[in-house]
Amino acid sequence: MSHEPRVVRAPRGTELTAKSWATEAPLRMLMNNLDPEVAEHPDSLVVYGGTGKAARSWEAFDAIVDTLKNLEENETLLVQSGKPVGVFKTNKWAPRVLIANSNLVGDWANWEHFRKLEAEGLMMYGQMTAGSWIYIGTQGILQGTYETFAAVAKKRFNGTLAGTLTLTGGCGGMGGAQPLSVTLNGGAVLIVDVNESRLRRRVSKRYLDEVELDLDKALEKVLAAKAEGRALSVGYVGNAAEVFPALLKRHQAGEFTIDIVTDQTSAHDPLSYLPTEYTMEQWDAEAKADPIGFTKKAQAAMAAQVQAMVEFQDAGAEVFDYGNSIRDEARKGGYTRAFEFPGFVPAYIRPLFCEGLGPFRWVALSGDPEDIRVTDEALKELFPENEHLHRWLDAAAEKVEFEGLPARICWLGYGERHKAGLLFNKLVAEGKVSAPIVIGRDHLDSGSVASPYRETESMKDGSDAVADWPLLNALTATSSGASWVSIHHGGGVGMGRSIHAGQVSLADGSELAAAKLEALLTNDPGMGVIRHVDAGYERAVEVAEERGVVIPLLRTAAEAK
Repeated sequence: MSHEPRVVRAPRGTELTAKSWATEAPLRMLMNNLDPEVAEHPDSLVVYGGTGKAARSWEAFDAIVDTLKNLEENETLLVQSGKPVGVFKTNKWAPRVLIANSNLVGDWANWEHFRKLEAEGLMMYGQMTAGSWIYIGTQGILQGTYETFAAVAKKRFNGTLAGTLTLTGGCGGMGGAQPLSVTLNGGAVLIVDVNESRLRRRVSKRYLDEVELDLDKALEKVLAAKAEGRALSVGYVGNAAEVFPALLKRHQAGEFTIDIVTDQTSAHDPLSYLPTEYTMEQWDAEAKADPIGFTKKAQAAMAAQVQAMVEFQDAGAEVFDYGNSIRDEARKGGYTRAFEFPGFVPAYIRPLFCEGLGPFRWVALSGDPEDIRVTDEALKELFPENEHLHRWLDAAAEKVEFEGLPARICWLGYGERHKAGLLFNKLVAEGKVSAPIVIGRDHLDSGSVASPYRETESMKDGSDAVADWPLLNALTATSSGASWVSIHHGGGVGMGRSIHAGQVSLADGSELAAAKLEALLTNDPGMGVIRHVDAGYERAVEVAEERGVVIPLLRTAAEAK
């Protein structure tokens, strides 16, 4: 059964298309993932990350939509790699949807086997928030990227990026957050992407200031901004595997100084990284004609880019991997020093994870931006002492243009998220917002991922690859009242490299929603605390003791004293 490409857009307003808000919420969020304002390639059901899909096929999408419209409040839809496979009678506390995407048994968890299954229509790649229906456009990763660059500023540049120049690559659905994250921290940034349309799209959404086709002109602009301590982002159309080494030579020659170097190309999937031998126009056909040969060429190109990054570090720049597995692909491409610069989590973010801090996001199902303004203001009143949060919310309100349904994200920790959830539920109950609010998060959270090249890289106890934690996280979310729960494999870093879980909840103003939100939004970030206590992080132990997280062995040790 084939379908013509069509435009998908989530319903707005207060009129239901499903039987209740409990099922209207996942329906609208699935459709929002494929809104042309949100998705990278909506005609192909691809949301972001090159191949991350919302549903396996248009036939599966239609079946999911039809099922959600008719689902009862005590039924649960099961989705296997983007295909609806069954509906069971459960209960009102159970999730309305349970999702598993891209999960393969260990020995088969590689791109070759996945692509064989994908070609046969048996599987799809879910990324993190594509196949779990909680992608909110580039804003979804924006605050995490902002927090990362803020941590870089704090570590190395006296708390601000003013007067610094960042070089990075990749301006897609995830990488597109980088230019605004740098400028919000006061810095100048040059971002390189082979795809001019990606850069133009980021300009249209105000994530990027301007695009240059001439490298010297681009450099002139960002170097002037650096000298003046002015925030500016310039996108340059080029291949990072060629541009990074060229700029390294000029940096080494003393022509200028690049202070920070990172990358967020789609390196997790070699077929989504353009080798230097090919043009943009040749990309798709060459990747399909010879995926193995293309992969080798892409890995060689990544090796050239990563070698330049390592040598920038040798020359004094602050260099980090932003979680796309480019170091491992470069290692496969023959570069032996690939892991000499750190990943961003061990370098900057892990202390935040120890407090259960992570990406808390919410969406106004009404489609009315005013609902987000109301929640922003209410959140500032709820946490009056949190100046960092206030700065972020003010900056986001001023700078972030909504894509699809209006949404917001901020980082909240254990003991904070459930208060925000209950506040939003109260706003719905009192009619201060016009429709229910969906609350979710990225899978990139403190207790929901096992990813040895990213979130769990260099764990204190060496437990980087232990995948029990995201599975426990999904089970905990399912038993704590989440509206839909997902377990995925490979998102962000590629097949064989991660297992991660997501949860989404609904604030519809009801007492049932309040009970669910309090349990879920306490327990979910609590997973991050216990994960880091277990790995031996002292800050996590302090947080558990301060905030009353029950850890059996800590309690036993305390009683023994």
